[in-house]
This record gives sequence, C-alpha cells and structure tokens, in this order.
Amino acid sequence: MNSRTDASSRLAEWNSRRRILAITKKIQAHARPRTDLKPIVFFNASARLGGLSQNAAFSFLSSSGLRLAGLPIYHFVCNKGMSHCVLGVNREDYHAPPPCDACIKQSHRLYHGSQVHWFSNNPDPVLSEKLFALDIAALSTFETSISLEGGEKEISLPLGAFVLPSIRWALRRHTLPDDPDTRYLLREFILSAENLAREFARYLSNIQPMLAVIFNGIMYPEAAACWVANQLGVRVVTHEVGFQHFSAFFTDGEATTYPIPIPPQFNLNDRQNQLLDEYLGNRFQGKFTMAGIRFWPEMRGLDQDFLEKSGKFRQVVPVFTNVIYDTSQVHANQVFSFMFEWLELILEIIREHPETYFVIRAHPDEMRPGTAKLSRESVKDWFMEREVDKLENVRFIDSQDYLSSYELIQRAKFVMVYNSSIGMEAALLGAAVLCGGKARFTQYPIVFFPQTPQAYREAAERFLNADNIEVPPEFKMNARRFLYYQLYRASLSFEKYLEEGKRKGYVQMRSFSWQELLPQNSPTIQLLEKAILENPCPDSFFQEDFLES
Repeated sequence: MNSRTDASSRLAEWNSRRRILAITKKIQAHARPRTDLKPIVFFNASARLGGLSQNAAFSFLSSSGLRLAGLPIYHFVCNKGMSHCVLGVNREDYHAPPPCDACIKQSHRLYHGSQVHWFSNNPDPVLSEKLFALDIAALSTFETSISLEGGEKEISLPLGAFVLPSIRWALRRHTLPDDPDTRYLLREFILSAENLAREFARYLSNIQPMLAVIFNGIMYPEAAACWVANQLGVRVVTHEVGFQHFSAFFTDGEATTYPIPIPPQFNLNDRQNQLLDEYLGNRFQGKFTMAGIRFWPEMRGLDQDFLEKSGKFRQVVPVFTNVIYDTSQVHANQVFSFMFEWLELILEIIREHPETYFVIRAHPDEMRPGTAKLSRESVKDWFMEREVDKLENVRFIDSQDYLSSYELIQRAKFVMVYNSSIGMEAALLGAAVLCGGKARFTQYPIVFFPQTPQAYREAAERFLNADNIEVPPEFKMNARRFLYYQLYRASLSFEKYLEEGKRKGYVQMRSFSWQELLPQNSPTIQLLEKAILENPCPDSFFQEDFLES
C-alpha cells in the first residue's frame, strides 16, 4: 500500500468512526426503552478488533435499531477479558498479547450511551494448575463445571469443545502439534473461556434477560456464552453473514448451519425463477462476494492442454475441497473425522481407477492473497506430501488458479465435494454430486450424501462404473428452492448503512440519519423486532418475500 492509498484508507476509517459516534449519540438521545420488557443482551467478541467487520456492523446496527424500537438493549463487552482472543493471536509468537487497547476504543465508540457490562479476566488458579500437566489431546476434550446461586445450581462446561474450533481457526490448521507453544495457547483459551462463562452466567442470573443475541456461536467466547444461556433457559439467537451483499442471517438455531425451513408447498413462480437465473448468471462468471471478499477476480475457461489431456481418459471427476480450519468444518465432520480423511479415501479410489481423470481443486480461500488467512495445513501441501502429482490421472488446481469450476462440472461424469457450496451449484447445473461432509444444503435432498465412509466409497464405485448416473429430478428443483430461500428470504439486508472498507473484509458506515434505523423506515429492523417479541418459530427471521419487501 503506497502512502497516498494509506492516507486515503486512514481518512475513510476516521470518517466511519465519526459516523458511528454520531449515530450512537442520536440513538442515546431518542431511544425510549420499554419498562414492561426484560433486557435483550448482545454479545460479539470475535468479529473484530479495532476495525469493523460485517458481523460487527450487523450487531451494532441491529442493536441500535432495536433500541430505537423501544427494546431494552444491554451489551456484554470485553475489557481485556481474555488473555488471548481468537482474532488477536499472533501466529509468529503465541505469547504476544492481543491488541486490547484498539479493540476497547472501538467498543467505547460502538456502545457509547448504551447499557454496558464490561468483563475482565480473572482466571481460576486451581484450573490453571490442572491444565498445566495436560497434553493437546486431553486439553481438547477437557470438561469442568461452575456453581451458581450459592452453589445451588451447577453448569457443566465442555471447555475443550468450546476452544478447539477457535484454535484451529486462529492457527489456520486442523491438526494441532503437541508442542509447548500450542499447549500454552490452548490452555489460555480454556482459562479465558471458563472465566467468560462464569462472568456471563452471573450476569444473566442478575439481569434475567428475555433473549441473548450472539454472533456465530462457534468461536470460543460466543460458544461459551451460548452454552451458558442455554443451560440457564435463556433464549438464544445467533447471527452470521448472509448470502446477499451486506446481509445477515439470524436464527434461533445455529447460525453457522444456516437452518432454512422451506414450506413443502413452495415453488418458484416466473418472477422468482427469473431473479434466480440472473443471480446464477453472475455467479457462474465469478461475479459475487462472500463476507465482503470477492474470490474470483477473473475466471478463465479450460485450456487446450487440459482438453487434450482429459480427452485421453474415459471420464472426468472434479474433486472440490474446503478450507480445513473454516468454522463450517465443525458441522461438516460427521461422516469423516475431517476433510483429509475424506481425501485419503479419494486417493485410494484414484489409484484404483486409472481410466478416470480426477481434478482436485483447492478452495479459493485457502491461500487468499493480501490477508492473514493463508492455510497452514493445505490441500496443496497434502497433494505434494502424498506424491499425488506423480499419478498420471490427476490434475491439481491451486487456490489462486482461476480456472472455471463450472466448465469442469459441465464435463464431469459426476462431482465430488466435501461441504463446499459448489456442490449445490453443481446440482443446479444438473450434475450428480457425491458429498462427503454435512453442508447447509444437505438438509434437503439435493446431493447424494452417504452416511458412512464405506457407503461413500461404494457410491463412488457405482458412479465410476455406471454408463449413466440417474439424478433424481427433485435434486435440481430442491437446489433452486433452497438457493432462492437462502438469498431472498433468509438474508436480511443492511446494505443502505454500509459500504466497502479500504481493507479487505472490513466495512465502513455510510452517512445516514438515525431515523433510517427506525422500524418504520427499515424492513430489517421491523422484522427483527417482530421475530424477537413474538413467539419464536423456525422461520421467524425470514422475509415474506424479497421481491415484495
């Protein structure tokens, strides 16, 4: 980044911070909390540090709009409350403290004039001593409990399960080395999670809220908070990035699984089909973003070398992988213990089928340029270590090779995926898809999803040996229904309040008046208010229809 660009970025972020503070002051002046309602607690400690991510913005905007709607909003906020947080991990020095000062300054801006409970870090010395002698395996499964209400109530805490997805995400790997530094970081995560759970449990017991709105529910601070709230009988709503530009997904379920209930009688009409086709037209050209990131700066077709090489084989089978540390893997790893176990099975199949050309594609986010998200346990490394490159019937497509996945699918006998969304897109194109991990789209009959490794292998053998693979017609229909709901009914838009930040993955506040956050001026805030105050149901956070809203 040159000096002019750097100055422009600093100015844009300064303007965004100024707008945040201006909005919070207006909300403080005009919010009138109802006295007949119990508090609603917002908690989000893992979506930002000093900047503003989409999820941090969604939490701020939704809580601000609900305050203006008269709901009593409380915030549970970190004040150096964790010795090491997920975003603050220094992958070159695990002992380096997180950048708390910048994060706390941002919190003061976001929660100016709000009802805030700041929690600090008071680790349990007895627990610390217990943890010190444990190895990675024991730490990863460690459990304890805390007592409340003078010892009359006890809450179990599976702390190892809380922190395992977080340390994998922070270290950009699934397999954790059993070395002193990794054990240190895992212990600190566990101690911080236990401290946070104790503090959050006391806080909920004191204020008796009607609801807790929590980001994600997978990162360890939010996982601990969700667990405690559920143990105390407090309703929990989680949220994640939605599937439209600057949109969020809210649910009474687990946001990272994207539970999307579709009425059995729902079928797309002509207008809805046209809207979906326009979206897919852009998607198939790589013209889309996810969480503010555009994965495909360009997309190229299959070259002559590929066509000549693949033409020497009986059939082509693309294999689409995932990012090993992604939070989706928590849910995906049900049939296989993790993605590389699935790849090992596929490697066995590859060796036994020299007549088939297998194309293994690394996920485009695995080595995302210009960010700190480079995987430390990558498909490329696995490919080279296992000497798969020496096999004649395999082609590897690296994460930054922008060859069109959709042209691969059109030439495929069938498609193998773990849990990538390309599986749903392949189903939309009419392809047979053999899925290895649980995905958000496997909640409906859209792909072939065997439930054991042996069943997966048997299905792959059948597909490889068959002259034709019969795909149930409802797979494509269900894929269209699911994608429509995901885009146009489950995604709540905050687009009029946000714009792209100068740094990848970050956003900035637009200039807007506080009145635009009032329910009568914001369909999103109106829907959130209704879903929170009325009895929860599976589709309570869904729009009636994007076209009509």
